[in-house]
Amino acid sequence: MPRNDPTDTGGLFIGRRPGTGPLHFRGSPERGGAGRRRADAVLAAALLVLLTLLCLSVWGPQPLAWLWIGSQADYLLGSPFLGIVVAFLGILVSLFVTLSLAWRLDRAWRLVRRAAGHDQRDGALSRIFGASAVIALVLFAIWFLVIEGPAPSLQ
Repeated sequence: MPRNDPTDTGGLFIGRRPGTGPLHFRGSPERGGAGRRRADAVLAAALLVLLTLLCLSVWGPQPLAWLWIGSQADYLLGSPFLGIVVAFLGILVSLFVTLSLAWRLDRAWRLVRRAAGHDQRDGALSRIFGASAVIALVLFAIWFLVIEGPAPSLQ
């Protein structure tokens, strides 16, 4: 009779998906010294700051740079449509490249956090990206509604 406990079957009812078996380690890893763990903690903090800056760049500097490049393409090619296409495709490609780099940095951050002595299983990318989106939305709303929006025309 097949076992159908989801912890044994990887979430399926019958059988097991490849690669979902329980992990068996050879032994406990050796802990580094206090200095090594401090160095790993500093490196983890630096990686987290870099990851945060990378996520924040998605909401401001990257789109502005591609809009400028699109305007230059419009000027050189004489076609506003091609300028918009260049800007849109550039924003899209740079977003995918940035997310790919952020995913790799997040994985490296988890590994360095583990080396620093923390039981780090989940990454911080989803929280940082979500927080940076909220920050960007609030800043855009302030800019749009207060600085450039209806406020100056009401004065």
